[in-house]
Amino acid sequence: MNILYPIFAMAALTLFCLLRLGQLRYVAVRRGEVDPRFFLLYRGYEEPERLALYSRHVVNHFETPMLFYVICIVAFVTGQAGPATILMAWGYVALRYLHSIIHLGKNTVINRFRAFLLSVAVLVALWATVLTGLMRQ
Repeated sequence: MNILYPIFAMAALTLFCLLRLGQLRYVAVRRGEVDPRFFLLYRGYEEPERLALYSRHVVNHFETPMLFYVICIVAFVTGQAGPATILMAWGYVALRYLHSIIHLGKNTVINRFRAFLLSVAVLVALWATVLTGLMRQ
């Protein structure tokens, strides 16, 4: 199994959320739920709650997942993409999918936080595993 596959799976989730946000914004403007001028500076007009939620969620995909992409590429380039590394990468992706389901679903904050915290723990373990492997070379 290649370490790049989890990257593609994570990118697919991010692209899905981006496209869904665009669709929701378009529909909201067409229905008159939001003034299109809101999108000039993202202030001065009321933003529907659902759009604010999706916007914040998309921003989430450009925070800790960036560290995931970096470490997976480092693991790939340096030959540190062994079974444990790949398993952790898939674990991170699974937890990020779970986080999305929670955030965009019922949005129970404690459950969302738990999924986020677990994903960060896996990400830290992934970084530590790759760093340890590099130090052994």
